[in-house]
Amino acid sequence: MENVVDVLIVGAGISGLTTALGLHRLGIRSLVLESSDDLRITGFALSLWTNGWKALDAVGIGDSLRQIHDQLEGIITTSMISGRKTSELLFSAPEERGVRCVRRKFLLEFLAKELPIGTIKFSSKVVSIEESGLLKLVHLADGTSIKTKVLIGCDGVNSVVAKWLGFKAPAFTGRYAVRGCLELKSSHGFEPKMSQFVGEGVRAGIIPCDDKTLYWFFTWTPSAEEIEMSENPTKLKQLVLSKLGEMPGEARAVIEETDVACFQPAALRYRPPWELMWGNIVKGNVCVAGDALHPMTPDLGQGGCSALEDGVVLARCIAEALLKKPSSHEEEVLLLEMGLRKYAAERKWRSIDLIGTAYMVGRLQQSSGVFAKFFRDKILSHFLVGLLLGRTNFDCGKLAPSSL
Repeated sequence: MENVVDVLIVGAGISGLTTALGLHRLGIRSLVLESSDDLRITGFALSLWTNGWKALDAVGIGDSLRQIHDQLEGIITTSMISGRKTSELLFSAPEERGVRCVRRKFLLEFLAKELPIGTIKFSSKVVSIEESGLLKLVHLADGTSIKTKVLIGCDGVNSVVAKWLGFKAPAFTGRYAVRGCLELKSSHGFEPKMSQFVGEGVRAGIIPCDDKTLYWFFTWTPSAEEIEMSENPTKLKQLVLSKLGEMPGEARAVIEETDVACFQPAALRYRPPWELMWGNIVKGNVCVAGDALHPMTPDLGQGGCSALEDGVVLARCIAEALLKKPSSHEEEVLLLEMGLRKYAAERKWRSIDLIGTAYMVGRLQQSSGVFAKFFRDKILSHFLVGLLLGRTNFDCGKLAPSSL
């Protein structure tokens, strides 16, 4: 059985749902295919900076999420080797829209509940894509096929759509991450600040989401033996705790008290910037967004924010084409292709900048050796934080096309 839709989005993650909601706000229906049985909430939480909140405001859910997440006041960096604070940066007051650590589950649920019933089709795994005249024909694992005027891949680092466009699998950095969330019955007592801890080849952080919820992360470059250990959650938890060095006791306790089931290793991957420079973000009426477009290391905290930006820009560019009311199917397809090329032009260099900067910051912050430690702690700390903040002032623009 074949269905025909105007816009088909593969993946109900941040970029996929933001694109669908943006289109819905502009009066355009889309269908979102999600391979899992429910919304994917792995990763626990993510930092949302000014640029991310601008995108959420554009699709109309920013205020709702702000009400349940505390605004953060700054970043404190502490050495795991000496136990001493190496830098502290307070955010400008009043910070426009604020900086908050948002639980991924809430973000996805807030996006999804604003969509019309039936927009998301779960248990729908895409297995292949082929041409069908001016349309694309998408085949699912359950045997159904869907024709679409626009195909958008928001299907993560292992994107089927990105592969169809000719992209290689994202490159492995050699680093791994473990993430967790600790929810308490009473106040945790932490300041409303990001606490970052840097050691010999390792980095960790603890960020409050609200007065009872703490999100934490730990990244490191494992040996072959440690990779094998990380397959067992209990051993992985012991390994992480053994690498925390002189982390303050109250911070260490957050990781100690986290349920062992949270200890799952995630390989950190990225798309080399030159692939975006020479590759096809868009081919005809097919494009990619989010991690399918720009997988990056988490060192800038911009993965989720840039996915939100993608969704707003993509919805705007598609709407600009569809709302022109073309006189023929051929003209409509041409306008859509032009809209996608406009999206690619807006997102290409932004993506290259974020990928490259995140990779560089991660390498510098997790470098080892006496000279590297001195250089990082005494010279680079303020520079790196400033580099991070410089990427948060981006404005993806309003949702509605200027022609409306």
